[in-house]
Amino acid sequence: MDGHTSPGLALTRRPSPRMERGILTHVSRSSVDPVLAMRQFVIYQEALASAGWRVVEVDPAPDLPDSVFVEDTVVVCGDLAVLARPGAEQRRGEVEGVEATVRSLGLRLARVESPGTLDGGDVLQVGETVYVGVGGRTNAEGAGQLARLLKPLGREVRRVGLGAVLHLKSAVTALPDGTLVGLPDLVDAGALPPVRRASEEPGAHVLPLSGKDVLVSAAAHATVHELAADHWRVLPVDVSEFEKMEGCVTCLSVLVPGR
Repeated sequence: MDGHTSPGLALTRRPSPRMERGILTHVSRSSVDPVLAMRQFVIYQEALASAGWRVVEVDPAPDLPDSVFVEDTVVVCGDLAVLARPGAEQRRGEVEGVEATVRSLGLRLARVESPGTLDGGDVLQVGETVYVGVGGRTNAEGAGQLARLLKPLGREVRRVGLGAVLHLKSAVTALPDGTLVGLPDLVDAGALPPVRRASEEPGAHVLPLSGKDVLVSAAAHATVHELAADHWRVLPVDVSEFEKMEGCVTCLSVLVPGR
């Protein structure tokens, strides 16, 4: 970044002290250190800021264990914020606080309605194409509603069946040039363009920031070296406490370009 032009806003939400009680689907429960989690969260915010993003915190929700995973509550496309309807009923209370924040930003609002369910972690935007993981927290009705909402913006929604993985972006993410990276065996890879296979599980999670900047888990040692060799500016961040709760670097923010 040149220090003058910000690519936009990054919405975050500080971890609940009860995060350890959050929902787990595909991993075993292990002890979470809330002090370390908060320290890692602050460093994550600093990494976003170092790439020029202006960090905006949604009001904390200490009684909602999974609330730090703010990505799941809203999908932002252009000037439209689509409020999600999380597939896990215990998480639906997280949306209210996020709604207040995106409303204050002047974004247009829409929402996924019952019987549709949609988690933002299932939504991967790559240019004009929006891939939506279906079969876990997001159902076909939720994907269909999102498709209808995004069509006027020129976006095409394509559904991707999920295997033993929490969200689509738990398995596949994208580099800034649109190249998909991840673990294609965990999804219906036939619904996707070719996927660059990640060398390790945390390496499936890439958060494209702006220009050549990409944020990845510090646990993805091989991926950090591979991306750097490909001339990406890699920002490794330790998110170990969030990874214990099936989180990753994409889950902890919602990027709102151009705001």
